[in-house]
Amino acid sequence: MTHSASHTIFNFFPRSFVFLLLCLLLWVLPTPNSQAQVTASRAELEEEKARIQKRLREFDTVLKRTTDEKRVSLSELRAVNQKLEARESYIATLNRELRLVKTEIRQTSNQINRLSSELENLREEYAQMIYTSYKLNQGVNLITFIFTSATFKQFYMRLKYLKQYSDARKKQVEQMEKVSRELTEKQAQLEKQEAGQLAVLAQEEAQRKELSALKQEQQQLVNSLSQKEEALKQEIAATRKQQEELNRVIKRVIEEEMRLAKAREEKESGKSGEAPAARNLPATPSTSASALSASFASNRGNIPWPVETGFISKKYGTFPHPTLKGITETNDGVDIQTNNNAPVKAVFAGIVTKITTVPGMGGTIIIKHGEFYTMYSRLKTIAVKSGQEVSTSTVIGTVYTDSDGLSELHFQTWKGLQVMDPSIWLSSK
Repeated sequence: MTHSASHTIFNFFPRSFVFLLLCLLLWVLPTPNSQAQVTASRAELEEEKARIQKRLREFDTVLKRTTDEKRVSLSELRAVNQKLEARESYIATLNRELRLVKTEIRQTSNQINRLSSELENLREEYAQMIYTSYKLNQGVNLITFIFTSATFKQFYMRLKYLKQYSDARKKQVEQMEKVSRELTEKQAQLEKQEAGQLAVLAQEEAQRKELSALKQEQQQLVNSLSQKEEALKQEIAATRKQQEELNRVIKRVIEEEMRLAKAREEKESGKSGEAPAARNLPATPSTSASALSASFASNRGNIPWPVETGFISKKYGTFPHPTLKGITETNDGVDIQTNNNAPVKAVFAGIVTKITTVPGMGGTIIIKHGEFYTMYSRLKTIAVKSGQEVSTSTVIGTVYTDSDGLSELHFQTWKGLQVMDPSIWLSSK
């Protein structure tokens, strides 16, 4: 019987030890990849939500300020259209967040199931330990079991096995306590996630109501503007003339700059004397033209906006008119709606090469950045002078507010004589 008891203790400990190790590896530890993916997705969603919320606040700021003073206009419709898109993007982001929360809930529920199963197995294992200990104590006294060893080696091994058995029971108790704590934490986490899911659902419902109201506002504007077809066509024609005049102005400036640059090169190479008009050329910036060009080009997508608050109400390119069927509009820059008297800033270091006034476009400033140019139109005031060197974010003037209560900056970017889409250069908001 003594040998049988020793054999039982010897076999029992390794099985429980292996079981505990497998439980630790398979059930207790989280899945690194899935957890990391959820964490990364959560961070991206929060960042995107914050960005869209900021845009919506800008829409509200600009539109709310002009609600009472502004007549129904295409600019208002464009602003509402932009706000509508932003609201839809926000709802799409909330839907992604809901899917993520469901994934988190599913993962937490799986962890709770695993922990519950593990705790049950640990309790069964511990009960088996108690039962085995009880049976051993019935069959033989442990002191007698130790001291009836035939050899000193057997004495040592029996003593060692009994210690391991005792340690295993302690570890089993500690493991049960640990799993119980984790189970409680996971259940609390699940409750929090479920509450978060309800909050997101409520937020989505509120956003859908906002979207519905915005669509009604959009339709009212469309209906109102559709009754002004002739006035809208005249407005399109006037805008086209203003755009053509702006293009002539900047092309003349760029061509003159190119001619003077060529004259300087010829003078430096000794091919000809100084061109008479070269004396009137604005001072060269401290940074070389080639360095400015390279710097401007390398900052594509990271150039700051010319106004602190605002949104693109009329994009670059050719696109269908929002209310007149079969009619298209063309824009060689972007129109940015902003607040009354908003400061207008240089988007990059350069030199002011032209200050002028274009009928219908107000004050206009052209700034040279090496081979690149930026143009700012519809200015109420101008705070710089021709030939002045400016830095990024230097205030060059304030935006003009028209009789409809609209404060809208027209902004263009050029590379040499080639007009470019300004939105690809501006940083994302």
